[in-house]
Amino acid sequence: MEIGPYKLSTPLLVAPMAGITDRPFRTLCLRMGAGMAVSEMMSSNPKVWQSEKSLRRMDHAGETGIRSVQIAGADPELMADAARFNVDQGAQIIDINMGCPAKKVNKKMAGSALLQYPQLVQEIVSAVVNAVSVPVTLKIRTGWDPEHRNGVHIARIAEDCGIQALAVHGRTRACMYRGEAEYDTIRAIKQAVSLPVIANGDIDSPQKARFVLDYTGANAIMIGRAAQGRPWIFREIRHYLEHGTLPVPLHKDQERAMIREHLIALHAFYGEVMGVRIARKHVGWYLKDSDAGRDFRSEFNAITDAEHQLDALGHYFANIA
Repeated sequence: MEIGPYKLSTPLLVAPMAGITDRPFRTLCLRMGAGMAVSEMMSSNPKVWQSEKSLRRMDHAGETGIRSVQIAGADPELMADAARFNVDQGAQIIDINMGCPAKKVNKKMAGSALLQYPQLVQEIVSAVVNAVSVPVTLKIRTGWDPEHRNGVHIARIAEDCGIQALAVHGRTRACMYRGEAEYDTIRAIKQAVSLPVIANGDIDSPQKARFVLDYTGANAIMIGRAAQGRPWIFREIRHYLEHGTLPVPLHKDQERAMIREHLIALHAFYGEVMGVRIARKHVGWYLKDSDAGRDFRSEFNAITDAEHQLDALGHYFANIA
C-alpha cells in the first residue's frame, strides 16, 4: 500500500489513540511488524501547542518509520495552520481526525461530530490539503448514527478534495465502541472510491484480519484496542497474511523482556513521576488475562518509584515462571 510517496512495508497500521500511541508504544508496534503508526491526536488550537502534553506528542526524535501526525478541530483555517505547524515539526503525513466519538471532542464539533456536516467536512479537508505539500489522510466512522450512515458520501468528498488514504472505523459516532463493528459500509466505501481504504474496528486476530481484508476489499487494516497489552499482534497478523499460517508464538521470556523494555522507555520518555503513572495502565493491559496478575496489579498500582516498578515486575514474572 502507498500513501503518496510512502510505501508501507505491510498493510498494517497502528490506530491513533490518545494517551496510548505515544512514541514508546509506536516504536514497539513498528518493531513488532506494523507498517505505520499514526501519532496521538493534536489539537488545532494553537494555544495548547506549547503545552507539555502537546510538545511530547510532537516528539518524534529517533523514531523510525513514516511519521504520520493526526490533527483535530472544526475550523478550516486553524486546521490548515495546524497542518503546516506539524509539517514544520517533522510530520511526513497529516491525518485528519473525523472518527473520534469522545464527548469532550465532539462537543467542540470535532472528531466524528463533523460527519453531520458534509459541507464543513469539505471545507476542512480542502483547507488542509491545500496548506501542505505532504500527503493528507482522513479517519472517519461510518456515519453519526445507525440511521445516518453517510460514510460513502464523506469518502467521495474526501477523494474529490485530494485525500490520499481513508481509514474507516466500522461503527457510527452514536455507537461509540458498543456492539460489533460492521464492515458492509467499509466495503461500500471501497467500491465507491479509488483512493486506498483502511478498515478499522474489532480486528483482534490474524484470522479476523484476513477476513476483513477479503470481505471489504480494503487496502490495509488499522488496529487499536487489540494492540493494548499485545503489541505482538502485528507480528502474528503480518506472518499470517504473508504465509497463511500462524507464527511460532513468542516465548514467554521474550514477551516479558518486551514488557520490561516498554516500561523503561515510558520512564525515560515521560520522566519518573508521569512514567510510573502511565506504566500502570500498560501493565494492567499486559496482565489482564492472567488470574495470577489480578492481585499483583493492585500492588503494582501502589508503586511510586520507577526502579521499584521494574523490580516488582521482575519478581512477579519469576514467581509465575
